[in-house]
Formats: sequence, C-alpha cells, structure tokens
Amino acid sequence: MTQKKRTPSTYQRNALAPSLIAAAVLFLAPVLLTTEWAAVVLYVTSILAIIVGWFAVQARHWWWAPVFVAIAVLWNPVAPFPFEGPVWVGVQAAAAVVFLVAGSLIKFPRP
Repeated sequence: MTQKKRTPSTYQRNALAPSLIAAAVLFLAPVLLTTEWAAVVLYVTSILAIIVGWFAVQARHWWWAPVFVAIAVLWNPVAPFPFEGPVWVGVQAAAAVVFLVAGSLIKFPRP
C-alpha cells in the first residue's frame, strides 16, 4: 500500500487554542462567577485576551487588538468592575463568540 504524502499547511492558527479555552471559561462563567472561582474566570479571560491579541498583532490582524484590549480591561482581575445581572451574562456569551471567531480567523503564514 502506498501512502499518500500529506501537504503541509501554509498557515498556522496560534490563537485557536487560547481562544477555545477562553470561550469555554466564558460559557461557564455565569455559573462560576457565583462561587469562589470568580477570580479565576477574570484572570483566565484577561490573560487569554492579551495572548490572543498578541497573536493577532503578530499575524498583522491589527483590527483585533482593540477588541482584546477591551476584553482584558473589562475582565480585569486587579480592579474588577462590579458587573452583574442578565446583561453581564449576555456580554460574557458575546465575548466567548468573539474569542471563537478570532481564533478561527487569525492565521499566520508559515515561514
């Protein structure tokens, strides 16, 4: 049996894994924010927003940088905003979708 040679991908998606993790945390956030895990949600979201934003800048997708700076500021664990209620739950779901879209669209050509 002859094996068909696989052609390597011309792009790499560095932001995909951190985006998937952040989206999972944000989809679980409405449950986690009512427990002692609230600080973990804020830390994970803000750190991964900075990481995904950096990957966007490296891939020359500059338009994603302000979006992830805003997410990092809103989910800031050092001086958290006192958001709560159904609007905050909706914003978390929207941020999770933003992470998923950015993770799938941010790609960098392989050298």
